[in-house]
Amino acid sequence: MLNGLNENERQVKDWLATQHEAMLELLCELVNTDSGSYDKPGVDASGEVLKRYFTTEGLTLETVPQSLYGEQIRAMLDHPTSNDRRPIILMGHRDTVFPKGEPQRRPFRIENGRGYGPGVCDMKAGLVMNAFVLAALKRFGGHPGPVLALITSDEEIASPSSRPVIESEARAARAVFNAEPSRVGRKITSGRKGGVFSRCEVIGKAAHSGANFKDGISAIEELARKIPKFHKITDLARGTTVNVGLIGGGQTVNTVAPSAWCEIDLRYVKRKDRDDAVAAIREIAENCTLPGATSSFSIKGEFLPLEQTPEAKALFDLYRAAASDSGFSVSAEFTGGCADSGFTAAQGCPTLCSVGPVGGKAHTPDEFLEIDTMVPCAQALALSVMRLKEGVLPPG
Repeated sequence: MLNGLNENERQVKDWLATQHEAMLELLCELVNTDSGSYDKPGVDASGEVLKRYFTTEGLTLETVPQSLYGEQIRAMLDHPTSNDRRPIILMGHRDTVFPKGEPQRRPFRIENGRGYGPGVCDMKAGLVMNAFVLAALKRFGGHPGPVLALITSDEEIASPSSRPVIESEARAARAVFNAEPSRVGRKITSGRKGGVFSRCEVIGKAAHSGANFKDGISAIEELARKIPKFHKITDLARGTTVNVGLIGGGQTVNTVAPSAWCEIDLRYVKRKDRDDAVAAIREIAENCTLPGATSSFSIKGEFLPLEQTPEAKALFDLYRAAASDSGFSVSAEFTGGCADSGFTAAQGCPTLCSVGPVGGKAHTPDEFLEIDTMVPCAQALALSVMRLKEGVLPPG
C-alpha cells in the first residue's frame, strides 16, 4: 500500500493524472459532433467518435441498432475469473437538446478554466470520463468483475428506445454509476423526481373570424381555459409541479382556430403523487367547457424517480471515500431533474447518479464544464469501481 492505495489503484490513478490533454481532445471532438436527440445520423456519428476510442483501447464493442433514434453502444471490459459475473455499469447518454448546426455556431472552447459548447457537461464530459476509466482498468486491472460502459442515445426525450436496454442491463448488474454532471460545490445526486411528458390536443371548428364568427368553435379558447387548471395541480408541499412548456394552434389570424395543442411537464416524488397528478391532468385535458369542442390526452414520455435505498447509500459512502483519496470532498442533494438513473434504480440495482465532472447551466448557451474536475472525477470513479470487491454492497 502507498498513501492508502494498493498497487493497482495507484497505477490507475497515476495514469489518469497524465490524461488531461487527451481527455480534452476527445471531449472537443465529441462536443463538435452534432447529436440532437432526433438527429439519428448525428447521434450515431457521435457514437462513432467513442467507438473509435474504445477500439483503440482494445475493448469489446456491441451495438443495439435502432431505426428511429441513435443506436445504443456497449463497451465491455471482461473479468473471466471473477466470482461475481454481474457487470458494473458506467452509464451515460450522448444526445443533446440543441438544434442541428449548434456545434458549428458555437464549437468547443475553453475560457478561464471552463469548457463551453453544446452538451459539454450534459453529458459529453461524463462519457469521456467513463471511456478513460474503462481504458485505465483495461491497462492495469484491479476491477472486481466485468465493467460495462453503456452509452445511450435519447435520454433528453425520456429514452424511448434506450429504456428497454437500460432496464435489461440493470436487472443483471451489480451497480450503476451514471455520469450526469456533478454540481458546482461537488454535489452529486441522492435522489431525483420522476417526470411525465404529455400532450393535450383540442379540436374546434374553423370559421371566418369576421363574416362567420358565430359558426366557429375556437380550439385556442378551449386550450386557454385548460392551461390555468393544469398549473393549479402544482402542489409544492408534495413536490409536485405541472408546467405547460409548449403551445401551438390556429390556422390564420382571421380564422377561428380549428385546432390547438400543448405539451405538459409533470414532476413528482412518489408514485402516488404521479398517479394523482396524471389523473387530474387527464380529466382536464379530455373534458371541454366550450360547447362543440373535443380534446384528447396522451403521454409522450416518462422518467421514473430515483429513490434512495440502503444499497445506494452504501454506494455513495464508497464513492465519497474514493473522492477523498482523489483530492476532493463530495456531498449529495435531491433534485427535481430526471435522468436514466431512475430506470436502473427501479430495477433494484444500486445506483449513484451525477458522478460526472462538475458543470452547470445545462440546456442553455451558457452551459459550462469545470475543466480541472475531469481527472479527479475519473480517478474517484475508477477507485469506486475497484473497491466494490471489498463487499461494501450486499451480494445480489
